[in-house]
Amino acid sequence: MTKPVVLMTGPFSEEDVAALERDYEIHKLWEQKDQAAFFAQHGPRIRAIATRAELGARPELLAQLPNVEMVSSFGVGLDAIDFPTCKARGIKVSYTPGVLTEEVADLTIALMLGIARQLPQADAFMRRGEWVKGHYPLVTRMYGKRLGILGMGQIGQAIAKRAASFSMPVSYHARHQRSDVAFPYHATAVDLARNSDFLVVIVPGGAATEKLVNADVLTALGPKGFLVNVARGSVVDEEALLTSLENKAIAGAALDVFWNERDINRRFFALDNVVLHPHGGSATVETRGAMGKLVRDNLAAHFAGKPLLTPVG
Repeated sequence: MTKPVVLMTGPFSEEDVAALERDYEIHKLWEQKDQAAFFAQHGPRIRAIATRAELGARPELLAQLPNVEMVSSFGVGLDAIDFPTCKARGIKVSYTPGVLTEEVADLTIALMLGIARQLPQADAFMRRGEWVKGHYPLVTRMYGKRLGILGMGQIGQAIAKRAASFSMPVSYHARHQRSDVAFPYHATAVDLARNSDFLVVIVPGGAATEKLVNADVLTALGPKGFLVNVARGSVVDEEALLTSLENKAIAGAALDVFWNERDINRRFFALDNVVLHPHGGSATVETRGAMGKLVRDNLAAHFAGKPLLTPVG
């Protein structure tokens, strides 16, 4: 029996690739030196795309694949997928929610502790041998501080659950107030920031949330407030953030995502009030393995004529 033809837009783990190659005829887009020739030869044969959230399935890619039936995406970010085209052409889309929720929530708490207690800076202080010269300056506690969560989906709720262990009062802002969440709701991001000591950003990327955290939000957060972004770099006005950090208009920021990944703005490197992390909310062996399996399981369900396990929409 002829294997279905699947296009991979970027590298997956060796385990994932081996499993995919057992079941499908796999083509790796990043290895094609002449992509025009590749699409001319193979484009009409490709029935599915295995992609990553940051690579997505953009209009120019879908235009080369007239018979593609589904997109199976590794991650929960959806802003790089051309949904209008997918809807118009009946292309199914799946992603990997749920399996990374707890991992991202764990990292969020780590980032909050990291920036409040200045863990990277204290580590550098020790490595420079400066402890013999005097004590490290006092830092800020996290226990009992007010936590504002910008976005209250699965991950936001998992963060709030962990924050309870630190006796942190939680409030949130989202596009709509949730009837299934008991935390206080703020009608605007500015109002949420004004009532937060830590402002955690965990909303989807895309045009609707671009620069949602702007200069007004940062001003409302104030000189004792910390920003933690585990969403998408596009959600924060990075120029406004850098200016606020340089001027100490906010206490600090812990960032897993950036405007221009991976070549981030070098102004961050000169700051002593930031913790920087290389976009790895789900980056553990266990969770990435579960995500890869879910990508494969969605592909298998589609080609078996069954409903997708985790469809979008």
